[in-house]
Amino acid sequence: MFTEKTLQEVQTGREKWEKEVEKARKQKAERGKRFSTVSDLEIKGIYTPEDIKNLDFAKDIGYPGIFPFTRGCQPTMYRGREWTFRMFSGMGGAEDTNKRWHHLLKEGETGLSTAFDFPTLMGYDTDSPRARGECGKCGVAIDTLKDFEILTRGIPLDSVTTSMTINPPASVLWAMYLVVADKSVMSWDKIGGTIQNDMLKEFIAQKTFMLPPEPSIRLISDTIEFSTKNVPLWNPISISGYHIREAGSTAIQELAFTLADGIAYVQDVMERKKLDVDSFAPRLSFFFNSHLDFFEEIAKFRAARRMWANIMKDRFKAKNPRSWWMRFHTQTAGCSLTAQ
Repeated sequence: MFTEKTLQEVQTGREKWEKEVEKARKQKAERGKRFSTVSDLEIKGIYTPEDIKNLDFAKDIGYPGIFPFTRGCQPTMYRGREWTFRMFSGMGGAEDTNKRWHHLLKEGETGLSTAFDFPTLMGYDTDSPRARGECGKCGVAIDTLKDFEILTRGIPLDSVTTSMTINPPASVLWAMYLVVADKSVMSWDKIGGTIQNDMLKEFIAQKTFMLPPEPSIRLISDTIEFSTKNVPLWNPISISGYHIREAGSTAIQELAFTLADGIAYVQDVMERKKLDVDSFAPRLSFFFNSHLDFFEEIAKFRAARRMWANIMKDRFKAKNPRSWWMRFHTQTAGCSLTAQ
């Protein structure tokens, strides 16, 4: 904690700085201007130790790798292990995207990230009248197991993790992935990846849904149960705030909706499947948006980690420290970049 003397020195310095700022404004005839983040939170002209004098460091911030993981789950963060490099990729037919995947892996990509076309996202085959004009656009078209075999041809699924951005038919596409692994004589306990499989955010923001909320959540709980028992390295859900932010939320709203969705999924699995929270919580993953306001985004990520750690420990009584981790992926925003 800061001593009273230190705070007095900081306050004296701030008052002197304010006088200099006011003098400069008058000299340049500057108008008073309000500065704010993309989420419309006001940005002060300067921040000092006064702004954190009441913060309990050990409780609220702590150290990387130590509960509540405000500064990250890993003690050395990415100095000890680099993050997985994935380029969101998918276009045309399965063969087109397979060529793209091989090119990206050759150029240094360390994981795959799959974009599916809109008919696939909505569970329609390429020859459906509803799919006209949309096949292979903004993602790869996958109708059958044969398509998936072509998509993954020559890809070492037991050494490269695959992220699949798929929601309503997530269980179907994941089943295809597992069958391909079977045909390649790869054990399910050796393959890893993520299916987005987050339907609540679809109802909130993205609007690709096939079923009402209750059966949608039941399917999600089914996939979480199946992965827990059979595919232990897989992330069966990516609880996503990204799309909520892109739909117009603030950073605070993005975090609030995402945590609420995560709580709902954990609650459903525990109640419907009667699974112990520590059996599945370590494989839950999250997905956030990263806007232009550097420090606001850092604060959001830190708040998310700390809140989730406390929710899992106190509300759901998780005992395994890995269950307290918030493991998340982030992508840069489209909306704030477009605005700039």
